Amino acid sequence: MPIVTTKDMLLAAQANGYAVPAFNVENMEMVQAAMMAAAAQRSPLIIQTTPSTLKYASPTIFFKMAEIAALEFGVSAAIHLDHGDSFQLCSKAYRAGYSSIMIDGSQLPLEENILLTKKVIELTTPANIPVEAELGVLGGKEDSHVVADKDALYTDPAQAALFAEKTGVHSLALAVGTAHGHYKGTPVIDYERIAAVRKIVAIPLVLHGTSGVPEEAVRKAVECGISKVNYATELRDAYTNAVREILTDAKVYDPKAYGKLARQRVQEAIEHKMKLCGSNGKA
Repeated sequence: MPIVTTKDMLLAAQANGYAVPAFNVENMEMVQAAMMAAAAQRSPLIIQTTPSTLKYASPTIFFKMAEIAALEFGVSAAIHLDHGDSFQLCSKAYRAGYSSIMIDGSQLPLEENILLTKKVIELTTPANIPVEAELGVLGGKEDSHVVADKDALYTDPAQAALFAEKTGVHSLALAVGTAHGHYKGTPVIDYERIAAVRKIVAIPLVLHGTSGVPEEAVRKAVECGISKVNYATELRDAYTNAVREILTDAKVYDPKAYGKLARQRVQEAIEHKMKLCGSNGKA
């Protein structure tokens, strides 16, 4: 199966009241785990990489892994740049073959965020590659970027409508109470804000920072209008905990031994999230 864009899968999710979970991958085993989960659950699939991951290995390497794995497991998958932090990185991922691009200008003043987002859309439009943007500022840690809780800013619905109209962006990530990384307490999601944005913004809405959010809260966010849900930290935890478990045996030295268990644990976590978001059976 080919690499596909996120556009049709997110529009289908929006129209039918479920969300497509998107999974940050860091290596071959996590790419395989995502593809195996999508095949097992017959779910649409978005895998994604952050800027720090693309410093570890290039966009071309991750694209080729995704392309080959999608063919091997018979899955239609999108590969998405998560939190693209510059026009240059967006361009690099686009030219490597990425089928969905996020430009994150949420730290910029509104007009600058609009201009940067439009510039990326102009880049990707000739190949019909959709662009995700972010409005509002999430707390927590994403790659090397840290935002204190006091500096987080919730998305303003009226600004979201203006932003969508002025940019022509294809999906929009909201700041509604979630945060990147591990939570110190229980997150409180502003469902009314999600519903208010959904009422006046036609494009699919995205929830970042979902690792550690209670399952009922995720379901309610989807009911209120979220069409894409991002997961990163929980997958890293699943992978790393499996490796730690295997390496308690000092006789283990073969990377395949802990890679296999880590892949299995990540696949299990991904399949669970697909069921939670309601994307299972929707491929």
